[in-house]
Amino acid sequence: MLTWEAFEKVEMRVGTILEVNDFPEARKPAYQLHIDFGTSIGILKTSAQITKRYPKEELVNRQIVAVVNFPKKQIGKFMSECLVLGAVGDEGDVVLLHPDSKVDNGMRIG
Repeated sequence: MLTWEAFEKVEMRVGTILEVNDFPEARKPAYQLHIDFGTSIGILKTSAQITKRYPKEELVNRQIVAVVNFPKKQIGKFMSECLVLGAVGDEGDVVLLHPDSKVDNGMRIG
């Protein structure tokens, strides 16, 4: 069982996707994302295997939820700085988690 104290250490924040690029070096189809988490956190990069459901042009300016306090992870030549959250289906089809209404970037999920 996960303790409440452990859960409180996970920083899930709302961010807005600013830029989406193809990631041809990835083992599985993925995009490289640049996400704005507000002035206190800034812009972080990540890769996300969300190409099945989301064309690049639909992702720009979309708000998402991500974990921002994992250690950075090298993925090929790309450094991932956060983890975008989504519901993952059996076939690896990811549905992104997002707020119902527009909120400030950096707002914490609790």
